[in-house]
Amino acid sequence: MTNEQPAETYTVEELVAVNPYNPDILNDLEVFVNEQVSSQTYNLDANLSLLRLYQFEPERLSVQIVARILVKALMAMPAPDFSLCLFLIPDHVQMEEQFKTLIVLSHYLETGRFRQFWDEASKNRNILEVVPGFEQAIQRYAIHVLSLTYQKVPRPVLAEAINIEGLALDKFIEYHAANSGWVVEKGGRSQLIVLPRNEFNHPELKKNSADTVPFEHITRIFPVLS
Repeated sequence: MTNEQPAETYTVEELVAVNPYNPDILNDLEVFVNEQVSSQTYNLDANLSLLRLYQFEPERLSVQIVARILVKALMAMPAPDFSLCLFLIPDHVQMEEQFKTLIVLSHYLETGRFRQFWDEASKNRNILEVVPGFEQAIQRYAIHVLSLTYQKVPRPVLAEAINIEGLALDKFIEYHAANSGWVVEKGGRSQLIVLPRNEFNHPELKKNSADTVPFEHITRIFPVLS
């Protein structure tokens, strides 16, 4: 009697690393997208691999899965993930209403038009609320953008950018004062929130080095263009 060796099992990340163009892993990658949604994790490389496989087998493309990938990519801003994913999605798919909406939302975020973003997002909760943590991720991005522009941000500007008002905003500011180095000042008729110093809101801190594109962004762009 011979003892059969158990079949080896691989994680999705390992399958992608071995052969990202293997159509046999397409179903695994779709399941993995839903796992990222439910567990609030993120793997851009696996998602890009799935979008490439959809290019080779367009009849297997799942509109629902693609929408979730794009929402997760929006949540990763300021990383360029949304553009990297969109590059791999066929034009006729992008013309569907939910994808046109996501493209508009991306444009609002990239241009710092947060009031328009939140107004548009409120009309499309059915697309966005299926992905837990979306609102919090965009709020983090909004704070990132404000920190590049302001040394002291007026309370109304902060409220508009993160879409929070009243007591909820008070608690939000208190949390970041305790955990993120924010300082609250009274400025005229409104509070001013002093943000931590960085090389953008305090140019004198900027290092004397050439601006560079992060290496990890370059390594992700090459496979997309191949």
